[in-house]
Amino acid sequence: MTDEGPTGRTLSEQPPRRRPADGRDTRGTSTAAPSTGPDARPDGGTNGATDARTEAWTNGGTGAKVKGRTRGRTKGGKGGGTNRLALAGLIALGVVPLVAGAARLTELTAGAQITPENARFFAAPLPVVLHIVGVGLYTLLGAFQFATGLRLRRPGLHRAAGRVLVPAGLVAALTGLWMTVFYPPAPEGSDLLSAVRLVFGTAMVVAIVLGVAAIRRRDFARHRAWMIRGYAIGLGAGTQVLTLMPWFLIVGTPGKVTTALLMAVGWVINVVVAERIIRGRPRPRRDRP
Repeated sequence: MTDEGPTGRTLSEQPPRRRPADGRDTRGTSTAAPSTGPDARPDGGTNGATDARTEAWTNGGTGAKVKGRTRGRTKGGKGGGTNRLALAGLIALGVVPLVAGAARLTELTAGAQITPENARFFAAPLPVVLHIVGVGLYTLLGAFQFATGLRLRRPGLHRAAGRVLVPAGLVAALTGLWMTVFYPPAPEGSDLLSAVRLVFGTAMVVAIVLGVAAIRRRDFARHRAWMIRGYAIGLGAGTQVLTLMPWFLIVGTPGKVTTALLMAVGWVINVVVAERIIRGRPRPRRDRP
């Protein structure tokens, strides 16, 4: 009588059992242990809730799923609302110079009365027209570059908008510099205001150029930082309304030095906020128990 196994072969003829990589002996056990717990099904599987929680945990609790199936925060998160609020604020600030520019264009095309305040624009209208168009495109279209969801879902649209924004921003900055140097000073103008405009106009050009140079090197972090700085300076006209208007309402018409200082404060506020955004770090996420 021979010792036969369940396959009919003698024990010596049966193939050796395969052991898993960790060396455990799996004789007498199944390949997968049945699931237990509140999510277990009678057949040993799960009802899907555990898998969903595990996936969310693996992706840092943001709800972002692998292979691009879902991006962004989970439903009910605060990130989307905050982003929309910031976008609305940028658009609101961008509308301010656009409204003022539209009024200036209407004045030029309708043949308004020439005054000491607008005579320089009638004498050479092309720079101011280019400036208004460049600023309008740069501030309004540029606001959507900060829409995180749109940038992630449509990266091609982000790049296409950038190809419009770079020349628009350069036109806005360079024409602003040209008008500061070659236009006769406005009644409220001063050497201090001209100096302030030259400093921030030059800084805007430098920021845009460095941003373009960074993206050509595929340096996304520096590209983002420099483009934020350039956009913050370009949005200065919107913030300057917020610095000048209270003075008008409370004190009255500001003097030349006060006007220059209040306009400088508007640019400084934007630059400080930009640097805070650039250098700010996300809050560390607490580990789950």
